[in-house]
Amino acid sequence: MIPAEAVVLAGGLGTRLRPVVSDVPKPLAPVAGRPFLFWLLEALARQGIARVVLANGYMGDRIEQDVGPRFAGMNILHVREEVPLGTGGALWAALGQCREDRVFALNGDTWLGVSLAAMAEEAPSADLVLAVRRVEDRSRFGSMRLDGNRVLGLAEKGASGEGLVNGGVYLLRRDLPERRPMPEVFNLETGVLAEPGPLDVRAHVTQAPFLDIGTPEDHRAAQTLIPAWAAGPVPRETA
Repeated sequence: MIPAEAVVLAGGLGTRLRPVVSDVPKPLAPVAGRPFLFWLLEALARQGIARVVLANGYMGDRIEQDVGPRFAGMNILHVREEVPLGTGGALWAALGQCREDRVFALNGDTWLGVSLAAMAEEAPSADLVLAVRRVEDRSRFGSMRLDGNRVLGLAEKGASGEGLVNGGVYLLRRDLPERRPMPEVFNLETGVLAEPGPLDVRAHVTQAPFLDIGTPEDHRAAQTLIPAWAAGPVPRETA
């Protein structure tokens, strides 16, 4: 069985998206007439997730109001950061509210139709497994440096050309904050993925549909792409 618990990081400010979405937090940006976060949560439910810890920040009260304590048959626990903690700080704090030994984590503004079952099979003993996706232009994301499926580090953003980028879906040990203590505020990519150190960090390479809705252009593309992807079969891959 795959882990049935997930953290969704939904605390971003969404500054790049504000020219077209300014009245709601980025995870609630409208996609085909409903919040993007609704599409994302339903996709998790379809893959067997039963409990979600929703790490809210900017306008988190609106997210809590719209999503509620149950959604798509899943139990939802809302965790609110009082000050911005960064992606890593928010995730480390949310893991303290989780129950299973291994927990999925996702960015609340990114769609990656990866098979969670395949990720769970990639490296069952690893400290952290992340989904990576090959893209034609890595400049906006930075790219991962791999040796086989072992993550060596993260190249900085800016370099153009094709590359493997972080898809924003992770599977990690719940006790990782104890195994890798970090400052209260930190960025997951620069603080952990760029230099894994003693952690066993692995990559699951996927060509699943991928879209970060954080720019006006990609938000427009999401209006047709996300409903089409969501209507497809439950993702199935091999590790």
